[in-house]
Amino acid sequence: MEFTELTDYSIPAGTLTEWLPCAEEDAWRQDPRPASYIHEAHLRRSADPRSGEGRESWLGTAFEIAGPIDTEVFGRALQRWIDRHEPLRSQAMFTSKGNPASALIRRTAPPGKVAVRRVQHDPADSATIRTQLHLLFDDYTTPQLWPAYVFATLAHDSADPEEESGGSGAFTVFFGADHSIIDGYSIVLVAHEITALYEEERTGRPADLFPVGSYIDFGASERADVHDIDADHEAVRIWRETLRESGGAVPGFPLPIGRRTTGTTPQKRLSERWFDSEDATRFSERCRDADVGFFAGVLACFGQATTDLTGADRFRTVVPSHTRTGPMWAGSLGWFVGLRPIDLGLEGSPGFVTLAGRAAQELRRTRASARIPFDKVGELLGVPIRPRFLVSYMDVRFVPMAAQWPEANARALRSRSYTHDVYVWINRTPEGINVSARFPDNPEAAANVPEFLDRVRDLMRRLNTSGPWAPDLENHELPATGR
Repeated sequence: MEFTELTDYSIPAGTLTEWLPCAEEDAWRQDPRPASYIHEAHLRRSADPRSGEGRESWLGTAFEIAGPIDTEVFGRALQRWIDRHEPLRSQAMFTSKGNPASALIRRTAPPGKVAVRRVQHDPADSATIRTQLHLLFDDYTTPQLWPAYVFATLAHDSADPEEESGGSGAFTVFFGADHSIIDGYSIVLVAHEITALYEEERTGRPADLFPVGSYIDFGASERADVHDIDADHEAVRIWRETLRESGGAVPGFPLPIGRRTTGTTPQKRLSERWFDSEDATRFSERCRDADVGFFAGVLACFGQATTDLTGADRFRTVVPSHTRTGPMWAGSLGWFVGLRPIDLGLEGSPGFVTLAGRAAQELRRTRASARIPFDKVGELLGVPIRPRFLVSYMDVRFVPMAAQWPEANARALRSRSYTHDVYVWINRTPEGINVSARFPDNPEAAANVPEFLDRVRDLMRRLNTSGPWAPDLENHELPATGR
């Protein structure tokens, strides 16, 4: 599944319908469970105008379901999905409204108490619908309010005026939620679950969804587990060393990315298919021959690109790792993400095998740092841990419905971003390797980030075509980079 922005998703003309979750005031119950560390920190930052992080922070998805939409059936499917995932029926809020310095409390509605209200728009062209969706997602995914998520469906214009509204081909489902509710892995589960529930309601065919735990329980358990850790904990030591080695700050992108803008210009973005499934398999085999995993091989190419373009003897970044530690969390909606710093030595002009081995060792060395919430680590160190250069890898080939994503036109979506950082997402799907990135919208970043990624891609391709490069890569010609 490609990760992209709503701007880049193909939207046909048609009739847009908003599906808005709602609940009566007496449906809510006070809930003593705390927010997870990452959720609480997100709420405080987004409510504090001094943080500069109060803009959109939603993730979402879009996918098609075959046939014309049955609105009554679809509404029932959404209500069942909301009942399935407790974070969709819960809100953490400040005791003093909007005051990020006050305490957090929670209220939760039991299953069956959240309804979905339908609001249908007039038929419109694709540009108008895209604008309506942007406004809908930006307005309804505010982390300080409930619901911090929203659904929409698009009944496509029919080519045959004799067909009923919505045509006989398909309708598109859109879902967006604040990051506090979902992470990147959660979002790739949505298409399968909503489609399965819709088909069960429509045909009686069982959805066969596995039971899931509640992210709210996970957050409470996480807090209890890390309550007593101190500055001597292994995770804290790893981050302390990282900050010391990188001059007191979280590692940044290895090439210049220009000055920070005023925060009113969204970041630039790119999304590309680097490998098809056959080439991805070949790269995986090259990594296995070097006795390392796929991501270690990718990091080796990032490291080599760094020394090629900058002459640096270290490659530093931050990588996310999931914290879904048991089967009960495998299908849960939530923000199950930890962070680990990577500090890869490039000295000695190593070949691929040596460099990939170092990357694998570094992934093992920093494993413990992802198990402790990075906001907890930041508290103990007295330094906020905010990624400035992040490289994410996910293998989603075996997620339910992954093989059907192309025919369902399924995409993972993310909101526009206004930060001054560089994020790179590498996703292995049944179709191959998709790479997407966002970076500051200025001439320096617009030149340097794509050039760097081109170099990484060419190194990965070289590994496939010519095998592991030897030490002193500069003596071995690479294809010229180019987009």
